[in-house]
Amino acid sequence: MSDLNKLGLAEARDALRKGETTSVELTEACLKAIDAADALNAFVHKTPEIALERAKAADERIKAGDAPAMCGLPIGIKDLFCTKGVPSQAASRILEGFKPEYESTVSQQLADAGAVMLGKLNMDEFAMGSSNETSVYGNAVSPWRRGNDDTQLTPGGSSGGSAAAVAADLCLAATGTDTGGSIRQPAAFTGITGIKPTYGRCSRWGIVAFASSLDQAGPMTKNVRDAAIMLEAMCGHDPKDSTSADIPVPNFEAMLTGDIKGKKIGIPKEYRMDGMPAEIEKLWADGAEMLRDAGAEIVDISLPHTKYALPAYYVIAPAEASSNLARYDGVRYGRRAQLAQGDGITEMYEKTRAEGFGHEVQRRVMVGTYVLSAGFYDAYYNRARKVRTLIKKDFEDVFAAGVDAILTPATPSAAFGLGEMTEADPVQMYLNDVFTVTVNLAGLPGISVPAGLDKQGLPLGLQLIGRPWEEGDLLNTAYALENAAGFVAKPGKWW
Repeated sequence: MSDLNKLGLAEARDALRKGETTSVELTEACLKAIDAADALNAFVHKTPEIALERAKAADERIKAGDAPAMCGLPIGIKDLFCTKGVPSQAASRILEGFKPEYESTVSQQLADAGAVMLGKLNMDEFAMGSSNETSVYGNAVSPWRRGNDDTQLTPGGSSGGSAAAVAADLCLAATGTDTGGSIRQPAAFTGITGIKPTYGRCSRWGIVAFASSLDQAGPMTKNVRDAAIMLEAMCGHDPKDSTSADIPVPNFEAMLTGDIKGKKIGIPKEYRMDGMPAEIEKLWADGAEMLRDAGAEIVDISLPHTKYALPAYYVIAPAEASSNLARYDGVRYGRRAQLAQGDGITEMYEKTRAEGFGHEVQRRVMVGTYVLSAGFYDAYYNRARKVRTLIKKDFEDVFAAGVDAILTPATPSAAFGLGEMTEADPVQMYLNDVFTVTVNLAGLPGISVPAGLDKQGLPLGLQLIGRPWEEGDLLNTAYALENAAGFVAKPGKWW
């Protein structure tokens, strides 16, 4: 078989089972593609020795007939996941040289299932960003181009390296994390599928924390079936994570029938934003029509507190970040600044954090510390928490009224050029999350499915939001949408 790195998880799994290829061959094809794609800056810590060792072990398991679905499949791991003995920096200078002595639960579960780790993937520093431009490793670059324009485009953020690697066929799939849209937005920008499961479905243990009540790991894959396969391997109760849900994990792939007859799909009027590009508006309308043609009932719904979601999110997330990032002080691990004669512990903290954190992280830590400070706690943080409760109730009311899933755009535009937002007000960048943050605030599952191209030939995605713990049903609706949209476009190879 040629171009093995271009296979999806399901295709590769079936080829392995039939003996048409081996995990070693698959892995070597991906390692070759990675080495040829340094221009994308997607893989920042390559682990070929680990990959080939795991591939050989996977081939033995397959031969022995003891092979879970992910066995032998080469994947990339976002740099936010701690991986034993491998640099895990969260794309930050402050964690320079940090090699954990432990493995995150999610990456351990994937390893136990026989998945092959090819290396660590680029991301925004501490997962803070929408364009992968805040990384200590430099920008990740999208494999897509606007027509014949040579402008380098963002693959989205914070899981930009994961998105670029999957879209460019450097790996069969990758892990991502989503705090306010960081799986779904990059998936939409690069024409791949990304699902954020219900909060608590995947363990957060061993994943570097950004905002603990919002962070959730999920898969980034080439299609919906692959998302179902990988999500099942990533889910499960973890006693090491107090927010991990002790509920059974279904066989998500078995639930992909494509039959959505009688399902009720909600279209929220509040997501019709002023100035929304006509292409996004049309894609959304076309998506609703596709689901209607597949037998679903399309209904208008209202989520009245949506307009407060971004302000609430950008109070809660920085507040939690300022608390979580207090542990990076140069004392126990990671980088420590050079100190002058007579400097004490306060100077060490100040200098280490000043040179270790990038500007966006510093900005969010400052905002978070401010909203948690005496005199502002009630005015900002507590008020944002109350708004969050109202947003969650909006969704609960809609689902209680019989709606099975909600259809929205995934992003307000196609991918923009790297550097194009540098001079913009930070709030302009934050608006990239306008359709996605509500899902994190309410702890719901959401999936981005590629559904079309804009006039410049760039991918556009649609988002489906599901009921809590019903990822299987959500994946099936996404599968029906994927089948109807028939998206098969791939980036032209320029790197």
